[in-house]
Amino acid sequence: MSLEETVLKKIRPSKKETKTIMDSVVRLKGIVGDFLRPYAYDVSVVLVGSVAKGTFLSKPDLDVFMMFPESVPEDEMVRIALAAGDEVLRGERMYAEHPYTRGTFDGLTVDLVPCYAIKDTTKLMSAVDRTPFHTEYVISHTDETLRDEIRLLKVFMKGIGTYGAEPNTRGFSGYLCESLAIHYGGFLNTVRAAADWKEGVTIALEKRGPAMLGPMILYDPVDAKRNVASAVHIDTFATFVAACKRYLEEPSDKFFFPAERPALSEGTLSDLSEMHGSRLITVIFDRPDVNRDNLYSQIWKTRYAISRKLDSYDFTVLRAVHDMTRTKIVIVYELERDMLSKTFKHIGPPVWVRAASSFLSKWKDNEYGGPFIDEGQWNVVTERRHRSVLDMLADEVAVAGIGRDIIPEMLLILDHDETLLSVNKDLLTELLDPKQPWDV
Repeated sequence: MSLEETVLKKIRPSKKETKTIMDSVVRLKGIVGDFLRPYAYDVSVVLVGSVAKGTFLSKPDLDVFMMFPESVPEDEMVRIALAAGDEVLRGERMYAEHPYTRGTFDGLTVDLVPCYAIKDTTKLMSAVDRTPFHTEYVISHTDETLRDEIRLLKVFMKGIGTYGAEPNTRGFSGYLCESLAIHYGGFLNTVRAAADWKEGVTIALEKRGPAMLGPMILYDPVDAKRNVASAVHIDTFATFVAACKRYLEEPSDKFFFPAERPALSEGTLSDLSEMHGSRLITVIFDRPDVNRDNLYSQIWKTRYAISRKLDSYDFTVLRAVHDMTRTKIVIVYELERDMLSKTFKHIGPPVWVRAASSFLSKWKDNEYGGPFIDEGQWNVVTERRHRSVLDMLADEVAVAGIGRDIIPEMLLILDHDETLLSVNKDLLTELLDPKQPWDV
């Protein structure tokens, strides 16, 4: 039995589990339909997503769509849909192009989503109107064997940390995995092809749409104006390519079921940092009460914004990691240095440009010496605005361009020693001793 067959036996839902899930789907659709019946609209309640396609894994989420006639005003559609969500799921209100409800039913996570029952995707009224077409496309282009191949690809993606188009993962959606398996004809064929991908790889299952930019482009087979891979970040793309290369060289179930990595001790982490000659700094914000997906986008924005500040002030970021707890946002940076010299060389204009005269006038009485020529440009030695990374962050984070809901006034900064003592050791292990999931 091949490695892939062995893995498939572990991940394919049993007939009993499948029946239980489908029984729940029938009951849920019936309850939602009963709620909608008094309204004067012909609303179809349909199952979409991986369960409908037959590409789901154990304990799947359910995607149930309420398909409204195109004549229903959007605010009326949303009002009725949210009322249904409140009544049936009593869940959390989520926000995409328009709001929907996420809750649980028979122990399964359910997204109850309104959309329009459009005839074709050239006349979209909202982005989610495509989803039923995605379901139909996958069902009509797969058989039971290929659906199992899709399951393998999804579990491989999960194992290497690239599965999911959500902002925290920035990776491959379920539909993207399905599209790739359909295009290449299965799991191994996809892995073989991806091992040779380069940035900008372009794939079209049906027709190509307009030119697009991104780490990868996969034209949506039901709407060629859309890139199915638009959420894929360059780092996630590269991780998948690297994993495919390695898997072909050394196949292992670690790619599907990675080992849990134990955190390194405080002493080992301190030794690693000392060996690197680096310094650690941690910024901690209170977690705002906003949608989780929106917040993850803001965390990435904040992490990059602070990295740019650190680099611009010559502290030089080597690596960074972040985490979100129930109450806090934690970002840890490994820096080349956390203290700088008192002075630095400020590079001015070339000697022959008009601005040179004003530069000379400004700096002629400079405390640390007058302007001098180096590589054809005027230069001057002057005092730094910030020598300490702690002082710089305290002054600059608020104007760094962080996420809009992340409040800089609630900032807590931990220095090197405080970071080693107080920050989650799993996070510090990831920072100071990075390993790919398949190498743990």
